[in-house]
Amino acid sequence: MKLIEWTMEEQEQLIHFMTTNTWPYHGNSHPAREIIEKTIGEGGYESDEVKTFWVENETSEKVGIVKIYDLQDEIPLFDLRIADEARGRGYGPKALKLVTEYVFQLPEAKIRLEGHTRQDNFAMRKTFERAGFVKEAQLRQAWFSPKEHSYYDAVTYGMTRDDFLGGTATPVDWDDDFHRVLKKDGDLSFEEEFYTDRLIIRAPKLEDAEAAWEAIIQSHYALKEWMPWAQKKQTLEETTTSLRQAMADFVTRKDLRLHLFLKETGEFVGSSGLHRINWDVRKFEIGYWIDSKFEGKGLMTEACARITEFAFEELQANRVEIRCDSENVRSRSVAERLGYTLEGTLRYDSLTADGKRLSDTCIYAKVTQ
Repeated sequence: MKLIEWTMEEQEQLIHFMTTNTWPYHGNSHPAREIIEKTIGEGGYESDEVKTFWVENETSEKVGIVKIYDLQDEIPLFDLRIADEARGRGYGPKALKLVTEYVFQLPEAKIRLEGHTRQDNFAMRKTFERAGFVKEAQLRQAWFSPKEHSYYDAVTYGMTRDDFLGGTATPVDWDDDFHRVLKKDGDLSFEEEFYTDRLIIRAPKLEDAEAAWEAIIQSHYALKEWMPWAQKKQTLEETTTSLRQAMADFVTRKDLRLHLFLKETGEFVGSSGLHRINWDVRKFEIGYWIDSKFEGKGLMTEACARITEFAFEELQANRVEIRCDSENVRSRSVAERLGYTLEGTLRYDSLTADGKRLSDTCIYAKVTQ
């Protein structure tokens, strides 16, 4: 990997990068073009105080961007962002190591480099630690999230010049809830792509939008019977907006949508995933829909079997549920073929997808042995 200095001639590329990716742990998760243009015009990406670099992988693909600022001070700061589709590939720690080398090789002999993130941003926190940074502070309710209108703790990580030159990481003699959570519940990092005999199952990417939209449109009448969100035909823009939210939720581990593709042809098959997650209990609910042209081939049963295995083996699930309308015979048959136990039927528990009448909900479940 390498850092390539950004230039003003690449203004459009920067705007495209910042506005087409999602930034769930930043104050503005979907920055508008006007904001980026204004920041560029004010020297927010290039000045005596600021330098910006593209993060390029081994094939010269731009997978991220990093802004190093307060360069006139002895203690610079940085903002590292990895593109949606490049996350989970280990680029973050590698890029941060390159940033660290750049800063400490400057002729001004900087004392330290530091960065800040939200307390529950486990992915970024692990990036710091894998790059040799040490956690040095936790500021209670110092990070405001406008979208959620809530305050979170902020954490600070630092690398000193002495540690960099000595290849060491001198720890601060204290601990926090982050490490206790990991000891109690296990790491919240995991592989974001796995396989069955016929399928690729992976986290959603922005590039999936058109294929997912086409499948939704082609399967509209089949989906409309059971899915509240399919009562009217979606536009491509609506599907893309939903996909962006799913990607953000995947990063924050609030919801784990998974897309299914045929191994042989790469065709989009449908969507599944683990929803209504309770990390304290380690409880998940599998949901699914399939492109009508792939119905009757056992693909969704195959996918859900693998996702069930993933939940128990990788996420240490204690309970996995499948809930569906009692009249949805196809959905019920998936649960039954996989050996889920019908624990009960909630009578008049919800409305039908069209909202016109009451319906019963079947609850199938598997629990850890």
